[in-house]
Amino acid sequence: FYSGLVYSMLDIPEELFTPIFAIARIVGWSAHRIEELVNADKIMRPAYVSNCDFNEYKSISER
Repeated sequence: FYSGLVYSMLDIPEELFTPIFAIARIVGWSAHRIEELVNADKIMRPAYVSNCDFNEYKSISER
């Protein structure tokens, strides 16, 4: 969130902001993919099933 401010404070040129951000993201994506491959028999992101009751829609004036 504040990476641009920090890069500016470190006197990093603006044209390097995006590549530095992308490099950090690629490292995270790679680690996530490696974890998925190592734990091949596990569901990494199970489907969400809501267990709450559905309520009828009320207009804003009735709320």
